[in-house]
Amino acid sequence: MTSSAPRRTVLAAALAVAAGAAASPLAPATGEPARRPAPVPETTPRRSKSPVDYHAWTTAADWHQGTGHGTRVLSGRRPGIALARPAGTTEYHDPHTGKTATWEYATWTSPVRRLPVPATEAVASWNAHTPAGTWIAVELRGTYSDGGHTPWYVMGRWTAGDGETDIRRTSVDGQKDGRSAVSTDTFALDDPASGLRLAAYQLRLTLHRRPGTTATPTVWRLGAMASDLPDRFEVPASKPGLVGCELHVPRYSQEIHKGQYPQYDNGGEAWCSPTSSEMIIEHWGHRPTRQQLSWVDPSYADPQVCHAARYTYDYQYEGCGNWPFNAAYAATYPDLQGVVTRLSSLTDAERLVHAGIPVITSQSFLKTELDGAGYGTAGHLMTVIGFTPTGDVIANDPASPTDPAVRRVYKRHQFENIWLRTKRHDDKGQVKSGSGGVCYLYFPARVSAGQRRVLASVGVR
Repeated sequence: MTSSAPRRTVLAAALAVAAGAAASPLAPATGEPARRPAPVPETTPRRSKSPVDYHAWTTAADWHQGTGHGTRVLSGRRPGIALARPAGTTEYHDPHTGKTATWEYATWTSPVRRLPVPATEAVASWNAHTPAGTWIAVELRGTYSDGGHTPWYVMGRWTAGDGETDIRRTSVDGQKDGRSAVSTDTFALDDPASGLRLAAYQLRLTLHRRPGTTATPTVWRLGAMASDLPDRFEVPASKPGLVGCELHVPRYSQEIHKGQYPQYDNGGEAWCSPTSSEMIIEHWGHRPTRQQLSWVDPSYADPQVCHAARYTYDYQYEGCGNWPFNAAYAATYPDLQGVVTRLSSLTDAERLVHAGIPVITSQSFLKTELDGAGYGTAGHLMTVIGFTPTGDVIANDPASPTDPAVRRVYKRHQFENIWLRTKRHDDKGQVKSGSGGVCYLYFPARVSAGQRRVLASVGVR
């Protein structure tokens, strides 16, 4: 893809979604019970060198490969990094609360990840536990293909909570060096046509806590998706393969939350990302407790959607569509993991769905480009939960007027194109960016052998 557009233009769930969705024609539901996934093939196709590289540090051996200052490696069933003793203290002025506070910190820096295919973009994501009064910062430093280096770019300052002792989770604007920049959650080269690429990168974690306490953040997964995708307005259609499967996934509409809690991106009409996340979190058997939901107006339906919006909200972006913040929110539930990556086709999504893993996809389109949607959008998240016998996409689309109406069937070639393309035209004929196959994948910490093989086949380990 070419240099990044402002992130709210590319991803934010445009209010046009809500305006058009209420009157949109719905694909009929079959009325049949959802079918169980077919057995996962014992082998997965051998992949050629991919333009997408997702790499993560998750095992004790991985964490020992990095360089820690004040951190310790936690072993056990879910290895991670924790703060053992402070490497120092630092002052942080929170621009969203106006408060300045002193924090103890420790750092962990990954080994250099040399990319098999030098990249034009990168998105970091992480899974962590942050008790009250703790938070983490995730940074990326790149090596250019000409040997130069980027500065340490902040990819997110994150905590699960928003209480009195917490900072406000935030992306950081204005980061650039004249050759690359970070737009909310995405590192991108300014001019990929020049031939400059990101050849390698490192990630750095900084773990923070209130001085004098023993609380610590724990990070279980830290990774990044780097990619070099060609500029393309049209994507060749894939042939249906593993079809005729539909997963049991709850259906939630963002539209029934319109006007609720406008402090979180103007309310539900912009909550496509957390609504999609909540559907998949519940697919895996998790949801907020009654106590966690006690802050929500009891007259509101589906209060867990309001909760997801509040706790994915990025105070700088002023929205709930920060990709890694959604993955990190999903991973706050016990033994659940979340990653941000890119897939190459609906064939990848078919394998995942047949392994029981739904796929949250990001796409932008005109009303005329997706039959049955009834709206156009500059950026929208929905969930692929299955495929019809002919290979069309069964999606839980939160931009629907009611919960029962969320299930849609979209034409395969249309859905695949609006999801995978990197360039598109808006309703004024201007060239805009497309997501290039961005998706969220949420799955258990302990997956089956078949699920592990399928995740590995799309580059996730």
